[in-house]
Amino acid sequence: MKQNQLDFTNGPLLKQLIVFSGPIMITNLLQTSYQLVDSLWIGNLLGGNALGSVAIAGTILFTVLSLVLGLNNAVLTILSQQRGRKDEQGLIKYLNAFMVLFAFLSLLLSALGILLAPTILLLLGTPESMMEGALAYLQIHFLGLIFLVGYNFISTVLRALGDSKTPLKIVGLAVGLNIVLDPVFIAVFNLGIEGAAYATLLSQGFAFLYGGYTVYKNNRMPIPKASIPAKEEIALIFRLGIPASLQMVVISAALAAIMGTVASFGETAVAGFSAAQRLDSLIMLPAAALGTAVNSMAGQLIGANAPLRLAKLAKTAAIYNLALMCIVALIILLLAELGVRLFIQDEEAVAFGRNYLQMIAFCYPFLGLNFVLNGIVRAAGAMYQVLVLNILSLWVLRYPLTTLFSAWFGESGIALGMGASFVLSSLFAYLYYRYGKWREKKLFT
Repeated sequence: MKQNQLDFTNGPLLKQLIVFSGPIMITNLLQTSYQLVDSLWIGNLLGGNALGSVAIAGTILFTVLSLVLGLNNAVLTILSQQRGRKDEQGLIKYLNAFMVLFAFLSLLLSALGILLAPTILLLLGTPESMMEGALAYLQIHFLGLIFLVGYNFISTVLRALGDSKTPLKIVGLAVGLNIVLDPVFIAVFNLGIEGAAYATLLSQGFAFLYGGYTVYKNNRMPIPKASIPAKEEIALIFRLGIPASLQMVVISAALAAIMGTVASFGETAVAGFSAAQRLDSLIMLPAAALGTAVNSMAGQLIGANAPLRLAKLAKTAAIYNLALMCIVALIILLLAELGVRLFIQDEEAVAFGRNYLQMIAFCYPFLGLNFVLNGIVRAAGAMYQVLVLNILSLWVLRYPLTTLFSAWFGESGIALGMGASFVLSSLFAYLYYRYGKWREKKLFT
């Protein structure tokens, strides 16, 4: 086992879970700060119009990237199982398939994105005053798409092999460079929005090169000779990757629908809810990191055919999630208003955001349980089943309950509906984990 790579098939599970998930939590926090840093520099140095241009372009980029980076769930599942199986040749074979596929998709989407960006922006009804800035920002990001996809791919491979510390260094480099280069390119070189995009491109490019260099120099993973992947390899990757990518689309669409319900209560509610949602993305970082960690750990255990240890992992992760998210809930209760005021100052909007977060605080452990149980199911390769669970959670529970409760209880019903959906969706996730047929999935013979 190489340096920094954990073997989850033996050793104390709780210690491994804490040690492995910790760097993932910090990495996720850094990833979340990426767009925030861009927004802060652009908003303060270039103004609201430029910030709006970036927001429009960011929506398109998120949609495209969710389709590509959703394949990373397939990387995590396939390679962690191969590591658990101790199948070095199988690992190298699928590494080659992923590398070829990601390179092809990155170049294809880069070309299409650059060519179609003006048409897409027009279809979205981009205001004329924002068109030039949004187009420049979007096309430059598409130009460097392979860097973003590349360093995320390297990070995911390393996590599948039991290394979460090296990905933290790679992402830390990207974010650190972006913080420094943004103001230099925007203000010193006077490149405006284009400067922000070039700063991001260079930051991600250096992170990709550093990741590749570190992997090669320290022999962190086998480097296959590029060859055309076999049909069955590509078929398995898409069989796992497509539903994983669709999950991102399902989540984005549901959040947009819920925002429509919130908007019916006016601008104050929208402002308060938007601020709360920004905090929500930070609140859920520990649970999301646990889900990723459990996916890698469970993949190795499934590959090693260790069902008893897998069941112990599920129990350990569920208890750890409960403790962690209850601590987060207490912090929310105490600091909700302070957190909301970081984004908005309007008293009515602040009150809405504070009340929303405090009402929903102790429902977050249930949402965290979803991440844990779905991570285990996903590790078995049951991606379509996880997609169905997400559709059930978001479109059968969260959106309808939020709409229904808000009609019954007014503004307070938004938090009540969301919280109720967290609890019920965790129940369905547990029922599938306990009684579903995911254990029968066999990715390799």
